Amino acid sequence: MTLNIRKLSDQAATLLPGLLLCFTIAGAAGFLSDHYGGPVMLFALLLGIAFHFLSQEGPCVQGIEFTARKLLRIGVALLGARVTLQQIQSLGIGPVLLVIFCVSATILFGWIIAKLLGRSRDFGLLTGGAVAICGASAALAISSALPQTREAERDTLFTVIAVTTLSTIAMISYPIVFGLFGFSDVGIGILLGATIHDVAQVVGAGYAVSDEAGDIATYVKLLRVAMLPIVVLILAFAYGYAAKKNGTAANSGKASFPWFAVAFAALLLVNSTGVIPPVVQEGLQVSSRWLLIAAISALGVKTSLRAMAALGPRHIGVIVAETVFLAAMALGITLFVLQI
Repeated sequence: MTLNIRKLSDQAATLLPGLLLCFTIAGAAGFLSDHYGGPVMLFALLLGIAFHFLSQEGPCVQGIEFTARKLLRIGVALLGARVTLQQIQSLGIGPVLLVIFCVSATILFGWIIAKLLGRSRDFGLLTGGAVAICGASAALAISSALPQTREAERDTLFTVIAVTTLSTIAMISYPIVFGLFGFSDVGIGILLGATIHDVAQVVGAGYAVSDEAGDIATYVKLLRVAMLPIVVLILAFAYGYAAKKNGTAANSGKASFPWFAVAFAALLLVNSTGVIPPVVQEGLQVSSRWLLIAAISALGVKTSLRAMAALGPRHIGVIVAETVFLAAMALGITLFVLQI
């Protein structure tokens, strides 16, 4: 018993410097976001990149790795406290079918366009899922289900930066574009919720139009978020099956069992029953947010600007093409099928 306690104490001491670094960066990112505006995830990334040298050697390495992998998955699991089945059902069948079709088609398009542009299948699935579902959070969750390699970490960081940037641009431009088509506030809310990548930018764009548009945009966005565990489970089991079929060892970079996605779905179901007290629900949501910000900080610390610059324009082309595809498809369906 004493040996176990001492072992745990030694492990905690080993992780502590890296944990303190990541959460300090996360706190600084939160301060900048609260006082100067802008996406907190982007601030965390940029600040983390500035401390890349600490990921190469020294006492912070193990804590950085622990935050980027273990705490990331816990944060993703706790996202389930943000969604309920009642919110999904309140949308009606039209927006539900719209979101299901758009999410599925965008991920498939990402896989295809990545191959056409000479990028990897994993990169197409990662970016397609991030664009289709919920931006940075989806990128982090999906990357956890994909093979864990150094290239995958670099691609994940690139995806987070790209979707955050494009989401901010969309927050400003999409309400104007959709308004030019003569949509009502209901139609604009559905389109904003179905096309903008990150939740915060959806909320900002929706309520900038009207309270009604903001409410509807938020609900549609939550429906996209609710598809995250389904997509992650499918990808994780697909990669796990491929690894088993090929006789690949568990530590060779193939995805492990996605317990965090199962936990996400379970928490969503429990949250839908209303048994979780509001104060606990709020605590889970805040915990999820800070764990994800810390994880993004750790990914930033682990990535060098030289590696990012080496990716080239084809990486950017993939994610821009996916963004345009999603917006065009949602616009066409809303105009000619839903006729809202």
